[in-house]
Amino acid sequence: MKTRPQRLCIYPKDIAKITGKSERFSRDLIQRIRLRLGKEEHQFITIEEFCNYAGLQEEKVKELIRD
Repeated sequence: MKTRPQRLCIYPKDIAKITGKSERFSRDLIQRIRLRLGKEEHQFITIEEFCNYAGLQEEKVKELIRD
């Protein structure tokens, strides 16, 4: 049985689902993470980077955002 490939990036909709906050809050949070990491606007935020910033366990986050 094939395993589904896991994605690397996290999106505002995922963060809204995890935190229970709005998508607007989630977009702002991604922007703050991007600034903190010195990334440019077109660069993605990984699940690992989000978890490090938010202090969350990566495995639990991946369970919640499983497609």
